[in-house]
Amino acid sequence: MATTASRRSERRISPVFLGIVAVTAVTGWATWTGFAAQPGVAVFLFVTAAWIVSLCLHEYAHARTALHSGDLSVGTRGYLTLNPLKYTHALLSIVLPVVFVMLGGIGLPGGAVFIERGRIRGRWRHSLISAAGPLTNVLFAIVCTAPFWLDALDGVPRDFRFALAFLALLQVTAAILNFLPVPGLDGYGVLEPWLSYHVKRQVEPFAPFGLLFVFALLWVPSVNAVFFDAVDAILRGLGIGDVDTYCGYDLYRFWRGSDEYCSVSP
Repeated sequence: MATTASRRSERRISPVFLGIVAVTAVTGWATWTGFAAQPGVAVFLFVTAAWIVSLCLHEYAHARTALHSGDLSVGTRGYLTLNPLKYTHALLSIVLPVVFVMLGGIGLPGGAVFIERGRIRGRWRHSLISAAGPLTNVLFAIVCTAPFWLDALDGVPRDFRFALAFLALLQVTAAILNFLPVPGLDGYGVLEPWLSYHVKRQVEPFAPFGLLFVFALLWVPSVNAVFFDAVDAILRGLGIGDVDTYCGYDLYRFWRGSDEYCSVSP
């Protein structure tokens, strides 16, 4: 009985996560209704809170898949509670991704939860654990873009549409970047079980710098242009135009002042 109670406690949703969801709901309502005196503030809070929710779900997906693959330690570490403060690298998992959004409108992934890989048998299971996180971003992107590709935008307020488009952009960029086969990112984690021991030993020292390397590379204008051209092409395929994402990012950065073009856009 004690074991059952303990397991329930390990999987009980954290009040911290519920608080973030509540902020997302309230600010989403404020964005929809135009309740806030400054729409940009509501959009900023709504997108930031929703982005953190997606980061929590991303890490939860890793942990939940690991649990079903044989690593019971994820429960004792608090990963199944969706509490961002329980992550191994809260700075990498939550803080830095939010900073990246504010600096460049990039949904750059954070650090993963700690998985005891020795408890897990089978290369496919190891790959699936790594893939579970970015697949969550893919699912989140599908949800965010659904009103666009379903042509269900009638009655949706302009600012909410812009905010949703920008949030979708973050999810698409996060999914793409997460799947890059760069040491330290989930894409490499998918491939790693299939690599030789010699290759893994050579790559291992570079893993802590993979995230920073990708972020630095995205600051190169030519690389940045190619990357966002690909992102924009995906979003256009899902019914989201460049104007929606641009104006969403413009509203998000309320401290810079709003672009007049976005203020008069239908």
